[in-house]
Amino acid sequence: MTAKNGGEERTPIGWAEAACEAIMSEYAPGELPPAHRWHYHQGVFLCGMEMLLEETGDERYEAYIRGYADDLIDEFGNLVFARDELDAIQAGLLLFRLHRRTGLDKYRIAAGKLRSLFDTLNRTSEGGFWHKDKYPYQMWLDGLYMGGVFALKYANAYGDEGLRGMVLLQERLMRRHMRDEATGLLFHAWDESRRMPWADAATGCSPELWGRSLGWYGLALSQFIDLLPAHMPERNELMEAQRDFLLALLRYQDESGLWYQVVDKGGRPDNWLETSCTCLFVYALASAVRQGVLGAEHTEAALRAYRGLLARVREDAKGRFVLPGICIGTSAGDYENYVTRPTSSNDLHGVGAFVMACVELHKLGMRRAE
Repeated sequence: MTAKNGGEERTPIGWAEAACEAIMSEYAPGELPPAHRWHYHQGVFLCGMEMLLEETGDERYEAYIRGYADDLIDEFGNLVFARDELDAIQAGLLLFRLHRRTGLDKYRIAAGKLRSLFDTLNRTSEGGFWHKDKYPYQMWLDGLYMGGVFALKYANAYGDEGLRGMVLLQERLMRRHMRDEATGLLFHAWDESRRMPWADAATGCSPELWGRSLGWYGLALSQFIDLLPAHMPERNELMEAQRDFLLALLRYQDESGLWYQVVDKGGRPDNWLETSCTCLFVYALASAVRQGVLGAEHTEAALRAYRGLLARVREDAKGRFVLPGICIGTSAGDYENYVTRPTSSNDLHGVGAFVMACVELHKLGMRRAE
């Protein structure tokens, strides 16, 4: 798959490399914003870079990822991180490859510290993790990716098999409480206590279908399917859930190929097309075709979104890759909350998701954008 930018042709891997190069040339590893912090913003970008590394073998990516980790983890495996939220776990996804490649115990020790959060985080009455302590009794779609993929990787790497059932419970609770029967999609958040102003009095759900939260959900299910042992019947359950989710999502794809900030309300004049969720949907769709969740005929929807993203890509004054239209970090809320959120360019939420999407398209063997 190739696409043109200023007359230049690039494959998906070429675009992923250009995106990584733009960020690497701007920031030393420890300076990735927010600087010198163990945080999912950096983790999402570096997980995309790690996927690219596994396809290309480029040692610069290896060194950059390790540079981020070593800026924050000392020789004894100590690191400072938020101990009351699922978001703090996500960057731990980088530790498994680092431990495997280097053999250094500090990476496994650090991973163990993050794993311990699952024993101490607050939970709903059914065992669902609060997204953060400051959001009591609330489950957010975001959290399924932030903690769930790490838990499955930890189980596979270190034999902590009980984590698999824990992750599967989180996903089932989200489908049980947050799925919207009218659209087949899931609301951003659910408040068991019904105390939040946005919580529906009957269901506890937030009122809107926010693009990036749906992207985290699709990304999580894609990676769960890859990480769960093939013999587990729950894997087939997740494949069915992912199929239903993605087919529902496709009904809301805009003619541009992109999806809206509030996915099901594209006809409203104050709603707008958002790039980071579109990147995550490309990843989930391409993964689903590779995994057999969807048939090959659905590749075209991923390609249409990919072409739409490339139409949005710009260059800065130095000729570097720029992805605009990325919603900044966003809490659950009402419609106005989402459509009035600022956007940024090259926010790590979006660039990381773009790199992931490109790598997953590459895995499908795509060479042409037509």
